Amino acid sequence: MKVVVSYDVATSEEGGIRRLRLVAKECVNYGQRVQNSVFECIVDPSQFEELKHRLLKIANLEVDSICFYFLGNNWKNRVEYHGAKRNIDVNDPLIL
Repeated sequence: MKVVVSYDVATSEEGGIRRLRLVAKECVNYGQRVQNSVFECIVDPSQFEELKHRLLKIANLEVDSICFYFLGNNWKNRVEYHGAKRNIDVNDPLIL
């Protein structure tokens, strides 16, 4: 399966630069960097669980965010968010 991993690590926090480096190193082991904090990974379910476990162990979820996007027809039910920042639903009404 193809999974897009994006992350935002709070580098202003203590240990943030180290966490950022460790998260990137783990992602490189499973996929290809497509932007600074975005990787495309082709993994089987057990590899995905291992990657997710490793990343969530590194991150400080009080201030960092890690998102996993599972590509396919049913994408809306296949997105997981972890951490401090939540993504907006682009299908919700926009209030100006």
